[in-house]
Amino acid sequence: MSDTEANRFSARAARYARVGANMGGVAARMAGSRLLGRKGEELSNAAALAQALGGLKGPIMKVAQLLATVPDLLPPEYAQELQKLQSEAPPMGAAFVKRRMAAELGADWQSRFGSFDLKPSAAASLGQVHRAATRDGAPLACKLQYPDMQSAVEADLKQLEFAFALHRRMRIAIDTREIAKEIGDRVREELDYLREAKHAALYSEVLRDIATVRVPGVHPGLTTKRLLTLDWLEGEKILTFAQAPLEIRNRLAHAMFKAWWHPFSRAAVIHGDPHLGNYTVFSEGGEPQGINLLDYGCIRIFHPRFVGGVVDLYRGLLHDDQERIVHAYESWGFRRLNRELIDILNIWARFIYGPLLEDRVRTVADGVKPGEYGRRQAFEVHRALKERGPVTVPREFVFMDRAAVGLGAVFLHLRSELNYHRLFEAEIDRFSLDELAARQKMALEAAKLPLPA
Repeated sequence: MSDTEANRFSARAARYARVGANMGGVAARMAGSRLLGRKGEELSNAAALAQALGGLKGPIMKVAQLLATVPDLLPPEYAQELQKLQSEAPPMGAAFVKRRMAAELGADWQSRFGSFDLKPSAAASLGQVHRAATRDGAPLACKLQYPDMQSAVEADLKQLEFAFALHRRMRIAIDTREIAKEIGDRVREELDYLREAKHAALYSEVLRDIATVRVPGVHPGLTTKRLLTLDWLEGEKILTFAQAPLEIRNRLAHAMFKAWWHPFSRAAVIHGDPHLGNYTVFSEGGEPQGINLLDYGCIRIFHPRFVGGVVDLYRGLLHDDQERIVHAYESWGFRRLNRELIDILNIWARFIYGPLLEDRVRTVADGVKPGEYGRRQAFEVHRALKERGPVTVPREFVFMDRAAVGLGAVFLHLRSELNYHRLFEAEIDRFSLDELAARQKMALEAAKLPLPA
């Protein structure tokens, strides 16, 4: 074993030990509370779990925050604590950045830029972003991955499997096996910046006619598997406009709706992370006009039949067509359906589709705070499912639900008032699976991405 391999193995082993010890201690505490029948300890256990994860940084933080955003996957106390975590790692220093850049672009890497700020403008769980410029002066955003992230991700995903196994023993309402596979696949994809570059190209293709959504261009000559170089898009944080006039808030909400659901209806692809840091607001003439969509690591490409199921369920709920509702659930892979299970699933479906089913101008959820969006309905579903045994949720739902809930929270932050029904109807106007499949094929080929299985 080489010194480099030994160091990486040592780092991975050390991470296994740290994550495993922290998770194991919390697991024992949770199990003790459960087995001994001690009530009222959920909140303190949740705080202990958040504290254990909060000291680790890196990929496990991304996974923890993701778990907190998937409705009904965790008890409310745990979700609330994990959502407080900040997915940030200590930034790499200037000397380290120089070595990392040389490893990606060669010893003369600095000559390929007009300028490069060695101090990061943002630090996240898998890498950090540096502001730079081309030799012609065009502004760039360079995302540089931290070292040994693949080893860290694999170590953390092993612990995720442990956490899910514990969850299955303690809470039998939902079988989490498919959810664990989905999270693992998406987090591993986020390590490949060449794939993320293709995702950005895909969104550029699909959104090219949507003037209110801007996608940064990719710079292939300055991009590797661990370095992604995109155009720098100037913009302000969306919460800056939370108190703006309603017209502006509605304009931004409309742009957000287009950014997520237009690619879904045209290419069966969705941005799985509507996090407030993943978009900014651009202005023209001093007036906010739309959003910059910045991050393309967490992208989910579906088979067209999944989108067909989404449309079928929407129309089934809209017209109270029970056969169409059942067909939608079956097309997604739900098995052993009966009247009881369908009624339970419809609790969540009617919540997600609620704003789309009413042909009127409305908020996305009256009287609900952004952080509480979907929690009550998730609790109702879980309580009902506990009485009938575990249900296996198809893996595609992880990021679909996450996108829907995250987007709803943004609409709540903006207090937007739109006719969501008509916006959605415009996206699925004359919907055809064959046409969607043809459009998806063209878009994926343009971005050099494979068709979904």
